[in-house]
Amino acid sequence: MTPETDPPGEPAPLDPVVHWLTAPPPPDDTPADASPAPYGPGEGAAPATSWQRVDLAPVLSGQYTPPAPTIGRRDDGAGMFYPGRLHSIFAEPEAMKTWLALTVTAAELALGNAVVYLDFEDEEGGIVARLLALGTPAEVIAERFHYFRPDGPMGDAGRAALAPYLAAPTTFAVVDGVTEAMGLFGLKPKDDTDVAGFWRILPRWLAEHGPAVLLLDHVNKDRETRGRWATGSQHKLSGLNGCAFVLENITPLAPGQTGKSRVRVAKDRPGQVRRNALPGSGGALHWFGDFVVEPQPDGSALASLPAPIEREGPFRPTALMHKVSDALAAAPEPLSVRGVLDRVPGKQDAVRRALAALVDEGNVTMTPGPRGAQLHTLKRAFTDDEAHAA
Repeated sequence: MTPETDPPGEPAPLDPVVHWLTAPPPPDDTPADASPAPYGPGEGAAPATSWQRVDLAPVLSGQYTPPAPTIGRRDDGAGMFYPGRLHSIFAEPEAMKTWLALTVTAAELALGNAVVYLDFEDEEGGIVARLLALGTPAEVIAERFHYFRPDGPMGDAGRAALAPYLAAPTTFAVVDGVTEAMGLFGLKPKDDTDVAGFWRILPRWLAEHGPAVLLLDHVNKDRETRGRWATGSQHKLSGLNGCAFVLENITPLAPGQTGKSRVRVAKDRPGQVRRNALPGSGGALHWFGDFVVEPQPDGSALASLPAPIEREGPFRPTALMHKVSDALAAAPEPLSVRGVLDRVPGKQDAVRRALAALVDEGNVTMTPGPRGAQLHTLKRAFTDDEAHAA
C-alpha cells in the first residue's frame, strides 16, 4: 500500500510499513582546536531555547481562545481529541480500544484528512481489515492511511522516515501499544522518569507537528483497584495535556454479537470534553457515551458513539452487587445475611444495600431459614448489562 502522492520533500515514495532502527551518529571531523560555531542565525546570537518569557498579551487582551476538541466526534457532534495535544485510551481487555481509534481514523479519512498509525501490537492485515469493515475505500487507505510497524528505537532514521507523513493533511496520529513501544525504547512503564522520557521522544514530538495524538494502553481488569490511569506509572496520566478516556467493557464484540463499551473521562486538561459528559454516580468518572460496534451479515461493521442519557433513580452499588452475586453463585447452599457478609469484603452497610438491591431487582430470592434467618439464593447472575441499565 504505497501512497499515491509522495510526501513533500521526499525524492521517492516510502513504504507505509516502516521498521526503524537507531542510526549511528555521524563522524566528528571538527579539528580539535576549532572554535565552536555561533548559535542562531547570526554571529553571537543567543541559543534557541524554550526558556523565554511567554508573551501574555493575547490572553490579557481577550484574544486567547481555549483549544477545541475537533478530532473524533460523538454521534451528536461533541468532539473527543484536541489538535496538537496528547490523549490516551486506557482499556480493559476486549473493550474495543483499537476499534474506537480506527472509527475516528475512518471519520478523518472520510473528511479528506490523513492519519498516521504506529502499531506496536498488531499487524497490517488486522488493522486494514477493520478499516475496510468500517466502510473506508481501499484507495483512500492506500493514499492517506500511513501505517508503520516499528521493531526498534526511533533514532534519527526513524524520525526522517516518519516526519514527512506528519504534515498536513494529517490530523490524527495513533500509538497503538504504549507498553510495547516503551519496551522497544528500553524504558520501563512503571518508572516515572522513563515515562516522561518516552513522552518527549515520541508522543510529544508527534504532537508538535500538529495532529491530535492518541495513545492506546491497558488498565488492570479489576475496576476496584486500578485507579484512574493505565498499568504502570501514574505519569501516564499526568503527562497528558489533552484528554484521557477509560473504556469499560459491557458486552464483548464477537461474530454475530454487538460489542458495547462505556467511555468515561479520566482527565480533560482543557476542560472542553468533560463539559459534554454526565457526572458518574457514586464517585465514578464522567460518562461520555457508550461505544457500540455492530457486526453485519456481509462482514461490515456499524460503529456508533451516542451521547449519554440522563437516568433518574437511586444509587445502585453495582460493584458490590457483582461481588454478592458471585459469592452466592459460588456457595454450595443458600446464604444468610451473615453468610454473605463473611464472603464479600467491604463495609457491612454497603454489602447489605447491594444484597437488598439484588433482591429488589429479582436476581436473588429469599426463603425462611432456621431461627428466623432469611436464606438467599441466586436466581439470575448480575451482569454488566444490568449494571448499566436504567
